[in-house]
Amino acid sequence: MSEFFQNLPDGWTIYLWLVVAAMILIAAGFALRWAAKNKQFDEDIKYVIFDEKDKEKMTSEDYEKYKEVMKEQEELRVDYLKQKAAEKAKQNAKR
Repeated sequence: MSEFFQNLPDGWTIYLWLVVAAMILIAAGFALRWAAKNKQFDEDIKYVIFDEKDKEKMTSEDYEKYKEVMKEQEELRVDYLKQKAAEKAKQNAKR
């Protein structure tokens, strides 16, 4: 194997780096696509870390936004759990 690398002409490593860079860019593209589809760029996600104990630390607008975001998150969670239960029931029905 080392003989193979020694017989390559000068400057071959740049092509290896170009291939690796292209693979990294493609992987980054897939990661960004996944993140966009899974709502990872939601600016309101910062409100999920709060709880009722933080009410005095927040402004009234932030507290209302917190309540709204938490309600949406709970609805998304319930929908997700229903979807998973339906998939599991469908899978068990096939058996």
